[in-house]
Amino acid sequence: MIIIGEKINATLNAVKTIILNRDTKSLLDLTQKQAAAGADYIDVNVGTGVGSREDEIQSIIWAVESIQGQITTPLCIDSADPKVIATGLEILNGKPSMINSAKAEKHNLETVVPLVAEHDSFLVALAMDEDGIANTVDGRLRSCEKILDACETYGVAIENVFIDPLVMPISTDINSGLVTLETISAIKKSFPGAKTVTGLSNVSYGLPRRSRLNIAFLHMCIFAGLDAAIVDPLDEELMAAVKTGEVLAGRDRHCRRYMRAFRK
Repeated sequence: MIIIGEKINATLNAVKTIILNRDTKSLLDLTQKQAAAGADYIDVNVGTGVGSREDEIQSIIWAVESIQGQITTPLCIDSADPKVIATGLEILNGKPSMINSAKAEKHNLETVVPLVAEHDSFLVALAMDEDGIANTVDGRLRSCEKILDACETYGVAIENVFIDPLVMPISTDINSGLVTLETISAIKKSFPGAKTVTGLSNVSYGLPRRSRLNIAFLHMCIFAGLDAAIVDPLDEELMAAVKTGEVLAGRDRHCRRYMRAFRK
């Protein structure tokens, strides 16, 4: 299971303050803690909602320059603005990277997918289009097909694509978790070679004891074929759940990763 650390996200008030104040020490502390906890990629989203596009561009330059000089863990450049993504990748200058994200919308695909090819990055692809997130598995698969067609056009290997089936809160629709699980399975069947990823915590939004629901859902997602998760790597119970889920799903040869984690 590939772990993408989610903590550097400007929608969080504490991180927004770090970015607006150019607090390099706090930024690096948050980055290093995630890397030490086992994150394979560090997601970096500097969209504070304050200022202009140029402000976000300057923020991504500052953040990437600050982080890459201190850790070797690859970065996942996360923005709704392709220009911000392009700037972050330019600062990385060929280092391993991931882009978060693309969706099945014509302009978005024409601007984001070429960046994946140019920088030989991995891509997080959202199973949605200009009309939003479909309520059915078939609707989400149609969005996936559009994205993968664009990837083929621009020479991006399917193995470099992590499709996010998208998770909606079960508090608003009790069947939304099932749709996500079925979409993961359908992606693995319909698009051999493509990987799957999700930010699973949204499933528990609005409910008490969210961590219990998140862990249970993570185990179900692993069984369905989930390859990567955008999570808080500082959550020890959740990280332990990754190991238990993988060993029970037969994805941990000779239980080695589980045993190493247990001894640690």
